[in-house]
Amino acid sequence: MKKVLISLFAAIIITIPATAATFKPADRVQTLGQTLLTKNGITVSNVKFTVVSGDVDNSNYATNKVVNISSSDLAYTGNDNEVAAVVANELGHIISGHSSKGKVVSLLTAGSNTNTSANNSTASTLAQNYQTTKEEKEADVFAVNLMANAGYNPLAIIVVLTKQTGTYWETLQGKPANADRAMNVYDYTSYAYPAKLKAGYSCNEYKNFLTYANTVLAERKNNKKAQTKLNKEMQKYRKNSVSQITKFKTRGGLSGWDAAYGILNAQ
Repeated sequence: MKKVLISLFAAIIITIPATAATFKPADRVQTLGQTLLTKNGITVSNVKFTVVSGDVDNSNYATNKVVNISSSDLAYTGNDNEVAAVVANELGHIISGHSSKGKVVSLLTAGSNTNTSANNSTASTLAQNYQTTKEEKEADVFAVNLMANAGYNPLAIIVVLTKQTGTYWETLQGKPANADRAMNVYDYTSYAYPAKLKAGYSCNEYKNFLTYANTVLAERKNNKKAQTKLNKEMQKYRKNSVSQITKFKTRGGLSGWDAAYGILNAQ
């Protein structure tokens, strides 16, 4: 009997790592995506969540009801909360209209002279980078709302972001990868879902991020002007994201840009 118990114990020890290693993020995408929609009261039929390699393009979501998820982003996930973070971010882009805005702009500027001179190409690149960062932060805020309402831990967004490889400048400054976006998620969660922030997230990546976050919070402590500005920004994020999610529901799963494109394209 003793030998049987020892053999059974040994089998369990061997099996645990093997089971843990079988987590496949791509297999969880469809289920978690549907849960995010359902728990947020977004009743859109036949939505399909699919994993793709390379750049993600969800500009045709309004017509094909397909939400493309990056396999590269999923590579930084290790559990359902983190997969939900990646999926919620893409839903944030779709709901806010970031994914379809370009189609409207293309229709409105069709036939116009859009040549870019060498003199303003640098300025154009900087403006594009700023816009991209702005949209990512907005999508992250939407993701926090969607995840919190669906029962997932929104701090997983920070974990996924900081698991990635930081830029040279971030490394030089001693910042984690995607530090600005991660801090924005932290601040918004603190403002909108303080209980979620208090509960925390148990992993080394989040602990490492808190070391950075605490230095930022310490610098802000004696800067009332900066704190007031931040509070107003978080309030604006909250108002806009809740409003856009509500409108997305009432339009039957269309963003404002999707609706605009449908009207323009019909003319």
